[in-house]
Amino acid sequence: MTMFSPQRQHLVVIGNGMAGMRTVETLLRLAPHRYDITVFGAEPHPNYDRIALSSVLAGEKSLEEIVINSREWYAENGIHLIVGNPVMAIDRAARSVTSAAGLTMPYDRLLIATGSKPLAPPIPGLGLPGTCAFRDIADVETMIAAARTGGRRAVVIGGGLLGLEAAWGLKRQGMSVALVHLMPTLLERQLDATAGTLLQRDLDRRGIAFFTNGQTEEILGTERAEGVRLADGREIPADLVVVAIGIRPNIDLARAAGLEVNRGIVVDDGLRTEDPDIHAVGECVEHRGQLFGLVAPIWEQAKVCAARLAGDESATYVTPPLSTRLKITGVDVFSAGVLAAADEADEEITFQDVARGVYRKLVLRDSRVVGVVMYGDVADAGWYFQLLREGTDIAPMRDTLILGRAVASVAAGAAEPDPAAAVAALPDTAEICGCNGVCKGAITGAIAAHKLTTLEAVRAHTKASASCGSCTGQVEGLLALVLGGDYAAPTGEKPMCRCTPHGHDHVRREILAQGLKTIPAVMQALGWTRPEGCASCRPALNYYLLCAWPGEYEDDARSRFVNERMHANIQKDGTYSVVPRMWGGLTSAKELRAIAEVVEKYEIPTVKVTGGQRIDLLGVRREQLPAVWRDLNAAGMVSGHAYGKALRTVKTCVGSEWCRFGTQDSTAMGVALEKMTWGSWHPHKVKLAVSGCPRNCAEATIKDFGVVAVDSGWELHVGGNGGIHLRGTDLLCKVSTPEEVLEYCGAFLQLYREEAHYLERTAPYVERVGMAHVRARVVEDAENRRALHERFLHAQRFAQRDPWAERAAGADAGAFATLVPAE
Repeated sequence: MTMFSPQRQHLVVIGNGMAGMRTVETLLRLAPHRYDITVFGAEPHPNYDRIALSSVLAGEKSLEEIVINSREWYAENGIHLIVGNPVMAIDRAARSVTSAAGLTMPYDRLLIATGSKPLAPPIPGLGLPGTCAFRDIADVETMIAAARTGGRRAVVIGGGLLGLEAAWGLKRQGMSVALVHLMPTLLERQLDATAGTLLQRDLDRRGIAFFTNGQTEEILGTERAEGVRLADGREIPADLVVVAIGIRPNIDLARAAGLEVNRGIVVDDGLRTEDPDIHAVGECVEHRGQLFGLVAPIWEQAKVCAARLAGDESATYVTPPLSTRLKITGVDVFSAGVLAAADEADEEITFQDVARGVYRKLVLRDSRVVGVVMYGDVADAGWYFQLLREGTDIAPMRDTLILGRAVASVAAGAAEPDPAAAVAALPDTAEICGCNGVCKGAITGAIAAHKLTTLEAVRAHTKASASCGSCTGQVEGLLALVLGGDYAAPTGEKPMCRCTPHGHDHVRREILAQGLKTIPAVMQALGWTRPEGCASCRPALNYYLLCAWPGEYEDDARSRFVNERMHANIQKDGTYSVVPRMWGGLTSAKELRAIAEVVEKYEIPTVKVTGGQRIDLLGVRREQLPAVWRDLNAAGMVSGHAYGKALRTVKTCVGSEWCRFGTQDSTAMGVALEKMTWGSWHPHKVKLAVSGCPRNCAEATIKDFGVVAVDSGWELHVGGNGGIHLRGTDLLCKVSTPEEVLEYCGAFLQLYREEAHYLERTAPYVERVGMAHVRARVVEDAENRRALHERFLHAQRFAQRDPWAERAAGADAGAFATLVPAE
């Protein structure tokens, strides 16, 4: 029995990336019943948006959020998807391919979309543990793991787009980042020297160190990467080295099959190789001597190749005019055409506003725009590119052209342009989304055909604005154009995730208003588009229900992150760290003796004092966890929740009991606060501190809730953060008694628990709602303050259960068992 229809030809696609699958998507629209399709992918994932890898690295998106075609999509379209099993050989005579796992698959037509490989220069030390490229999700996971498991310093080699995105993502992960670039300025292929210098200046201000004109001679280290040595002798220490200097077409498979290759797989104007049954698209191809790395020409290739596969022999590929529009760490840049005058006949016009960080350069030839470079403000990029693409005579507005469309048009005698009219005037063929190659006609057609009314709906149907987001304004303009008065521009909340159009605040309100008490109930009542949700919304919903219905809602462990499921922090080698709670930073001989005995008994390799005045046991194997917890419990110690979105620590100084400067007993106050708040779950981790005098030795003014003792009582501070983005606290108020400290603390934490968005620290929460709001709810309204405090204490009745004790007694035993291979 065969899995393929005898009436259809069999199309095999080698490569499950963006180029190959864009071709398949287009083919399914043109000829949905012409082929049975099999797709081989080297990675173990469905097709995802590589453009958005930098967002995953920066912590802005998850892998699930950048998936373009889900596994369900393949199944719904009858596509046989084979992942994690790359094709290793093409037998052109037999018309078949063979995979790494030994699977042989016949084909009638073959599409090669093997993409590109990272350039790997012959640098000594490249390949050591602690080195990686930046090309796929596995590389991103390597970098995130390095940042989260003790890596403090990263060196990125390469100052092109990939290198800059890697550097910024690692910076966002909390690492100290240095970037080494061979050329004197950044992005030298996309920006001229002035714009490149401006970009370096802005990134330097954001904490990235640069070594331009830097040639890497060696990656230092023996067992793993420890740094980089440059040709001039300078050495840069590093725990992680990322090489992102460029790509080259992946032509190995085609070469081995005897196809014509040069720098890439040579294809004709129909994207066909010398073998008439084999096509190729994407970064692996070479067309008329040109290679490709931008999405716009690749989408055009996909369109032409799909038409040829559908039987249209007239479809012809012509490389379109290219532009680059990028958002690098929040800075917009755009370029198209040439970067500089070719000779004296060319003209260069520049504009620079140093204070605003804006720079523009136009290159003119025979009264036509042949080059554009923009930095900082790229609002008129589409207009300039249209002038370049259409070869418009700009002589009537030559003198004001550099000032932008509005000024130049008025100076040339036209009416001041209306943004809505400008969008309406664009032809249907005008490209709106460069990342995904979506034109105006495709967007307006989808809006009309599918009755789309929101930006998210347009993204879902067309992919326009779904990657970098720089075309969002134009897409919203097209929604307004098609819908007219029926379109309401979004003014409210950003959706929680792609599973729902609703924002965090709306979901929290509806949980209470409708009495929704399970995750499936929320998803059903609020119209979730994915019945199981995703890695973004499930943990959020679990927390919101836990907060809304204490004692009624049963915590869903499946919807928690791995550290919270295991009640310990996983480390880079797969072991865990255990941090017992020490009330207010106090300990005793009994507790220290118990810790020492546990360390010796279970041969725990590392014992570390933390910045929060706790002791961290590092290197505990998973199967050891329940026994370690049991022994610590026997000494009266409970979980420190160092792994959770929970109350972590209450840091204290010795205060008036011992310190000659102390004005109040800060240690006792810290113990009382920790006894009240331990076990509480929050939208994000929460840290408290109590200082015994204004010298602030406990660093209370960078904590989520900080207490500073003064002669007259206590100052209460909120919204601090001592992490990557340092933020000092705001003064909430002053109180006189320890009882007031406890009440105000419970009230503020409950307000934060009830109003913050999941994964929102107190610092951004306070900035979002404003201190006036916080003071009105906690300080000025005494009745509301008492109610908040009582709700917090009520929730604590159900939260203050030691998860270590429960698991040491046998709960969730299967989670800690070691899997043994079957006989």
